[in-house]
Amino acid sequence: MKLSESAGRSFVRKLPFAFLLVVVFASASMINAQPRANGNGGATPSNPPAAVSGTSPAKPPAVTTEALGLDVVEALRLIQQNHVVGKQIDYNELFKSSIGGMLKSLDPHSNYFDAKEFEQFRTDQSSRYFGIGATINDLTDSDGKMTGTYIRATFENAPANRVGLKYGDKILDVNGVSMVGKPFTEVRDHLRGPRGTAAKVTVERNDTGKRETVEIIRDAVPQPSIAEAYMIRPGTGYIAMTGGFTQTTYAEFAEAMTRLKAAGMTQLVLDLKGNGGGLVSQAYRVANTFLESGQTIFTQKGRLEGVTEPFRAENPLPETMPIVIMVNRGSASASEILAGALQDHDRALIVGENTFGKGLVQNPFILEYGSMLLLTVAKYETPSGRLIQRDYSDGSLYSYYTNGGVGREDDEAQKPNGDEAKTDLGRTVYSGGGIAPDIEIKADTIPIERARFQQKLANPIFAFALDLTAGRVKGLESLKVSQPIRFSYDITAKDFPITEPVLQAFKRFAKDKFGYTDSQLVAEKEFIQRMLRSELVTAAYGTTASFQVFNEYDTQLKKAIDALPKARELAMQSAEARRVSIGDSGADNR
Repeated sequence: MKLSESAGRSFVRKLPFAFLLVVVFASASMINAQPRANGNGGATPSNPPAAVSGTSPAKPPAVTTEALGLDVVEALRLIQQNHVVGKQIDYNELFKSSIGGMLKSLDPHSNYFDAKEFEQFRTDQSSRYFGIGATINDLTDSDGKMTGTYIRATFENAPANRVGLKYGDKILDVNGVSMVGKPFTEVRDHLRGPRGTAAKVTVERNDTGKRETVEIIRDAVPQPSIAEAYMIRPGTGYIAMTGGFTQTTYAEFAEAMTRLKAAGMTQLVLDLKGNGGGLVSQAYRVANTFLESGQTIFTQKGRLEGVTEPFRAENPLPETMPIVIMVNRGSASASEILAGALQDHDRALIVGENTFGKGLVQNPFILEYGSMLLLTVAKYETPSGRLIQRDYSDGSLYSYYTNGGVGREDDEAQKPNGDEAKTDLGRTVYSGGGIAPDIEIKADTIPIERARFQQKLANPIFAFALDLTAGRVKGLESLKVSQPIRFSYDITAKDFPITEPVLQAFKRFAKDKFGYTDSQLVAEKEFIQRMLRSELVTAAYGTTASFQVFNEYDTQLKKAIDALPKARELAMQSAEARRVSIGDSGADNR
C-alpha cells in the first residue's frame, strides 16, 4: 500500500536537508534535460510523436521538488520493504552515497562531508589535532603475532613529552582499557580525545622494564605542513613542504627561510613531492616570496564565461636565490599552482615527475546538521594561461586517479596533450596534464616482492633498536639513548653510524629471534643500515630528524641538488629579461 500524499510530505520534511539537495539538483537536472526549443519556438524531441490533427503536442508535466520528494519517499519505502537487507539499511550511508553519486557525475573533486567527516576536515585544515603528541609503532614476532605498541617519539612541548614518555615505552593500557594485542590505529584512537581531558597511560619502560602510570592532559598537537628544513649541503637549504597547504604553511615556511638564511643558505631545494594541495591562499603567499609585484601567480576562471580573476604578486623585494622544486605524481592542486607560477616566470627549475593535474577550485558550503558540500566553482590557470586540470570526461574515477597520474606504473614519460604556452623566457610548456618537470628524474623503485620482504624485515629492525637504545646489546652499550629528545637537530655523519659490529649483532639477533638467513640479510644490507640508523636518530632527535637519514639515500634529491647550477643560470636569465622588460615598457603585469 502506498503512503498517502500527506504522509509522504511529512516524511520529506523529516529527511536531512543534505539529502533533499539531491532532490533539488535532480529537479534542475531533469528540467535542463527537457527538449530544447527550436527556432520556431516549438519542441524538438529526439523521437517526435506522430502529429494529431487539431491537437497540440502534450507538454511534459512540470517537475517540482515536492513531486520528486514523493518519488524519493516511494523509493525508500520499496527499498525498506523489498531489499534483501530490509530494515538493516543505514540511511545515513544511503543518503551520503546518493549525494556523492550526484556530485561525482559533475567532477571528480566535488564532495559531501557528513558532520563527523566535516569536523575532521576542519581539523586537518587547522594543522593540528587533539591528543598526547607522540608517534607510536606496532611490533610483531616471527609468527606475525602482535607483541605490543610502543612509543617511537614525542613532539616538542607536546603533553607526552612533558610527562617524560620516551622511545620504546610499551603502552599497556589507556584509562583502564588494555591495549595489549591491539593494533596501533586502535591505540591511537584511545590516546586522542578532546582538549583538556585526561589520558591515564600505563607503560612498561624500555630501559628498566618497570611499569609506570602517567596522567596526560590532552592538548592541541601541531601537524606541521613542513616535515623538515635543514642545511643539506654547505650553502644549500632543503625544505620538505610535503604535508599539504594548511593554515600555518606560510608561517612555517617563513620561519624556515629565516633560520636557513641565518645558517648560510644561498640556494634552495623546495620539496613538494606527495603534497596533495590544500589552501591556495598559502600557496599564493609562498609564491609571492619569490615573485616581483605585478607578476601573475595564477588566474581563476569562474562559471561566468569570459570572466577571470588574476592574483598577482605584491612583493617589491622578492628573494633572488636559485630554487629547485621537486615534484612527483602526488603533487597536486595548490602544489601545482606554486610550481606552475615559478616555472612560467622562469623563477625555479622544476625537477622530478609529472604532477597529478588537479586545477579545479572547491568552495565549502555549510549545510544543516553540521554537514558540508565541497563544490567545484572555478578552474585555475598558470601565468602563461595553462590549464592544470587533466581530462575527466569519461566519468571514470578509477581512470581519473590511475590513468597517467598517481598509481601509474609505466616507465614512459607522460606526453603533453594540451595547448602550447610559453614561459617568460620563451620556453615551451603545455596545458591539460599538470606540471611537466623541466628535468625528469624518476624515483627509485624496487619489485613488489622485495618491498614486502623489507616491510617484514622492519619488525626485527625495530625490536633490535629497542635493545640498542636501552643498552641491552653487549659491546654496543655506547648506543644507549638515555637523554631526552634533542629537537631541531641537524644530523652529521658521526651520529649513530651503523658499523660492521652493529650489523653483525643485528644479523645474530634476526637469525635467532626471527629465523632469517645470512643470504637474506646480506641482500638487504643497505636497507638494514638505513632503517637502524633512522630508529636511533628517532630515539635521540625525534621523528623529523630521521627524515634526514632517508634523504641521504634519495637519488632524486641528489640529482635535484646537482641541478642547482642550472637553476642559478635560469634565475639570472629571468632577472635580466625582467629588467629589460621593465626598462622597455615601464611595467609588466602578465
